[in-house]
Amino acid sequence: MSRTSRSRRRALAVSGVAFASAIGLAACAPPGSDGGDDASAPLTGDPTCGDDAVVLSAYFETGFPLPGALAEEFTRQYPNVTFDIREDQFAVITQNAPRTLQDSPPDLMRLPQMSELASDGLLLDLDPYAEAFGWDAWPASQLEQMRVGEDGSRGEGPLYAMGLGYSMTGVFYNKELGAQIGMTEPPATLAEFDGYLAAARDAGITPVSQFNGGATGGLAFPLQALMASYGDTAAVNDWIYQKPGADIDTPENLAAAEHLAGWIEEGYFADDVNSIDYAQMMSRFVNGESLFMFNGDWESGNLDAQMPGGAGFFLMPPLEAGGAIGAMSAPATYGIAATAEHAECAAFFLNWAATDEQARTIEVETGGSHPMGPADGFMPDVAEGSVTAATLAAGATISEANGSMDFIANATGAIYAQSWTPNLQKLVAGEQTPAGLLEAVQADYESQVGD
Repeated sequence: MSRTSRSRRRALAVSGVAFASAIGLAACAPPGSDGGDDASAPLTGDPTCGDDAVVLSAYFETGFPLPGALAEEFTRQYPNVTFDIREDQFAVITQNAPRTLQDSPPDLMRLPQMSELASDGLLLDLDPYAEAFGWDAWPASQLEQMRVGEDGSRGEGPLYAMGLGYSMTGVFYNKELGAQIGMTEPPATLAEFDGYLAAARDAGITPVSQFNGGATGGLAFPLQALMASYGDTAAVNDWIYQKPGADIDTPENLAAAEHLAGWIEEGYFADDVNSIDYAQMMSRFVNGESLFMFNGDWESGNLDAQMPGGAGFFLMPPLEAGGAIGAMSAPATYGIAATAEHAECAAFFLNWAATDEQARTIEVETGGSHPMGPADGFMPDVAEGSVTAATLAAGATISEANGSMDFIANATGAIYAQSWTPNLQKLVAGEQTPAGLLEAVQADYESQVGD
C-alpha cells in the first residue's frame, strides 16, 4: 500500500464514516465544482480579483494580528474585496483542518501540517499561480517546505501553500531583569544560558514563563531549540518532512530532552507551566514577571509597542562558542481549499502580500518577520535597537548558517495535539521521562505516517 493510500486511510479513520463518505465524493468532484472559480482549468491571463464584489472567506489563527492587518490593507487598496474571517487556536485548526477544508472550504486558511491535507486532495495545487506570478524565480528555499510529493513527504512536489512572511523562534528577554542578574548581553553558549537561568531563579525572578497548558505544548519551543544546540537541524527537518527512515529518537535529541528535563527539575519554568496558555505567557512577560520567553518573531512588533526598548532577542546558543546554530524558521503557511469559491483572488492576495511595498512593511512592523518574495524585494527601515531589528538580524544569521527548521509539531496532522503536547505535560508532571517522551512520539509518528 502506498503512503498516499495509508495517509488517506488514517484521515478517514480519525474523522469517521460520515467524513469518509464526504471525502469519497470530493475525490470525484473537480476543484471549483461548487460553482466558484474553476481552479482546475488552465490559467488564462494574469490572475486577478476582478472588479466585482468579492468576499474572501478566511480561517486564521487566534492571537496573531498579521493576517488581519494585511486583509485590512488589501481591502483599502482593492475596495471590492472584503474578508469574512474566522479565528481559532492553532491546536483547534489542526484538529478541524480536514473537515473544514471539505465541508466549508475557505478561500484562505492557516495550515497546520500539510502532508495528509495535500495527499487527500483538500488543498489547491498552487504551481500554476507560481508560474503566473513568478514565484518560481524566488529563492527555492522559500517554497520547499510547502511542497508535498506523491508519497506525502515534503520538500519536493507540487506547491500547496504560501507564506505570510518567514517566522522564526528564539528567546526574548527582559533587559531590566537581565541587568539585575548581570546579563548585559545574550549568552554565547548553552552553559552560559544555564547560568543566567540559575541566577534568575536564585534572585527570586521567574526564569521562564512558558505556555504548556490545554491542547498546546509550548515546551516544544525550548525542546526544539535545544535539539538545534545538540544536533543537526537537517535531520530534524527530515523527520518533519516524513523522509524515509527519519527518526526523532536519536542520541542528540535525547540529550536535548534530558537538558529540558533538567530545566524543569531545577525550577526554571513557572510552577504552573502546565496551566499557562499563550495569552497568559505573553501577559506575564510584558508585565515583567519573567526574564525569558521562548517565542517567535511574530511578537516583535507587539513587544516594540508594549515594551519599547525593554525587550531583547537572541537565538538559542550552541554548546560551544562559535558552534552550529539553528532555529525554527518557516513560512507561516496559508493555503487555498481545493474547492475554494474565490481561488484566483486568494492567490492574488498571497502574491500581493509578498510583493506590495505596504504589505511587506506590515509584515516587518506587525509580524516582525522577513517577507516572502524576490531576493531583492523591498524592505522597510526598522528602528535601531528594536526587537524587530534583532529578530530580522537573527533571521539573516540563521539563513547564512543554513540552520532553518520547520516546527516539530508539523510532522503529521495529529502529532502536536495527540503526542507532543500530552507527553511534554507528563514530563513536567514527572509522569514521563526524556527517553519515554521521544519513544512515545516516534511510535505515534510511525503509526500516523504508516511506515
